[in-house]
Amino acid sequence: MTSASDARTAATQFRESYARIKDAVQSVIVGQDETLHGTLTALFAGGHALLEGVPGIGKTALVKALGSALDLSMSRIQFTPDLMPTDVVGTMVLDDEGGRRTLRHQKGPIHANLVLADEINRATPKTQAALLEAMQELQVTTGGETRPLPKPFAVLATQNPVEQEGTYPLPEAQLDRFLFKLVVGYPREEEYDAILNRTTGTALPTVPKVADIATLLAMRDTVREIPVPDAARKAAIRLVMATQPGSPYAGPLVNRHVALGASPRGAQALVLAAKVTALRDGRHAASTDDVLAWAKPALRHRVLLRFSAAAEGVTPDVAVEEAIASVSALR
Repeated sequence: MTSASDARTAATQFRESYARIKDAVQSVIVGQDETLHGTLTALFAGGHALLEGVPGIGKTALVKALGSALDLSMSRIQFTPDLMPTDVVGTMVLDDEGGRRTLRHQKGPIHANLVLADEINRATPKTQAALLEAMQELQVTTGGETRPLPKPFAVLATQNPVEQEGTYPLPEAQLDRFLFKLVVGYPREEEYDAILNRTTGTALPTVPKVADIATLLAMRDTVREIPVPDAARKAAIRLVMATQPGSPYAGPLVNRHVALGASPRGAQALVLAAKVTALRDGRHAASTDDVLAWAKPALRHRVLLRFSAAAEGVTPDVAVEEAIASVSALR
C-alpha cells in the first residue's frame, strides 16, 4: 500500500516528467497539441493509439519524436498490400553452420518498445490481424512458441482517411484494441512559419532524450494508483452504455443509426485517460469532467453505424456527442 507522502511524490514526479517529455517533442513538432496530449495519454495509460489524418501533417514525425524523447527502442513498419504476417512478427529461419542445420527464430519489427505501424489500413486483414495478439497479450506466437514482447510496448498506428483504393478498413476487433483514435487536423495559419523554419533550413532540430524506460514504467504505475470517484466511474459506464442502442441511456439518434456500441474496453479507456489527465493537471483524483473530455477519442472507433447514418450525415463523433449530452444531463 502506497503511503500518502509517497503518492504525492509520485504524482509530482509524473507531472514534471510529463511536462519534460511534452516540451521535448514540441521542440520538433509544431502545434498538434491535442494529438500530442492524446498520444502521451495513451502511452502513459498503457494503451495503443490510432492516428488518422491526411499525409504530410506530422503523424510519423510525432511518433518518432516521442520515441527519441523517451529513449525507447523503436521500429517502423510500412504497411503495404504485399506485407505478410511474418514480416511483422518474425519467422523461423534455417541456419547451416559447419554442416549442421538448425532452426533459429528471427525477430520481426514488432519486437520493440514503440512500434510505428504506418498506413496500417494498406495491409490485408490477415496481416493486420498479426498485431492482435501483440496488442492485447503483449506477446507473439511464431514457430509454435510464444515469445514475450519487450516492456513497455505500444503500437502507434497511422491511417489516411481519404484514400479508399488499395486500402482495407480495420475490422472492429482490431479497432477495439486501440485505446484512442485521434483525428489529426491541419496546422493553423500561424503555425506554418514555425514549420517552415524548422524543416527548410540547414540545421534540423533534434529531440533531446529527457526520460527512459524506467521513467515510463514508473509513470504507468502511478496512473494505476490514482483513485476514481464513484461519480466519474459511473459517468464512464453510462457514456459507454449511451452508445449502445436499446440501453436506458441511449438517445434517439443512437437507437436509430448505431448498429453496435462501444465495448467495456471503452469504459476502461475513459477511466485510464481520466487518471492521466488528473495527474497531468496536478490533481490526486480523476473527475467526471476528465472522463467526458476523452469521450470522442476513446469511443469514436468503437461505434459501428448503420447504412442509414451516412444518408443523414451522422458520423461516430455525432453519436458520441449525443452520448455526452445524455450523460451530462444526468449530473
